Parts: sequence; C-alpha cells; structure tokens
Amino acid sequence: MTDTVGQPETDYQRVQNSEEFQALKRRFRRFVFPMTAFFLAWYFLYVLLAAYAHDFMSTKVWGNINVGLLLGLGQFVSTFAITMIYARWANNRQDAVAERLRLHIENGDALDGGRA
Repeated sequence: MTDTVGQPETDYQRVQNSEEFQALKRRFRRFVFPMTAFFLAWYFLYVLLAAYAHDFMSTKVWGNINVGLLLGLGQFVSTFAITMIYARWANNRQDAVAERLRLHIENGDALDGGRA
C-alpha cells in the first residue's frame, strides 16, 4: 500500500507494514491455502466419483450403506475436523499476535512498546 505524498501514515498502515503483521499473514496463508486445496481436492474427488463411478459409489458396505453414502458423510466429518483443527491452530498460533496488533491500534501504542 502506498502513502499519499504529504499525508502521515495511519495506525492501520503502520500495523499493516509491520513485520509482526506480515508474519501473521504468512502463517495464516501457510495454513489456510494448503488446507483449502486439500478440502477442494477431496470435495471434487467425491463429486467426480459420484458423477462417473456409479458402480463404485453404489458398492454396498453394510446393509443399505454404500460407499457413496460413507464418502458423503465423510465430507461433513472432514468439514468439522478442518474447523476444529483451524480453531485450535488459530488459538495457539494467531490469536495472541492478532490481539497485540488490535491493542496497538486501539491504544495508539507503537509496535515496539513505546507510544506511536
């Protein structure tokens, strides 16, 4: 983000340009992008199997339960699992840093501990 000539940098811009915020964004992206790619690949695999592998998806596993039903339920399970994994990861890795940055903006403190 570029500054307008002659205008001072805002608190938000100072935080955005800080190394701490950039590290926060990098950690977030390193977690979210691979997890999203994994889930989308898993989802599209399910859709493609449902569309083109009817015999496989209709294979009975137990009673009226077939592979398609198990994989469909697996979509729900994986969604909840990814949500829980993300929540735990964010609580342990992101929230403390994000809280410090939020307090910096609200209190006007410099990121190094002094006043801005």
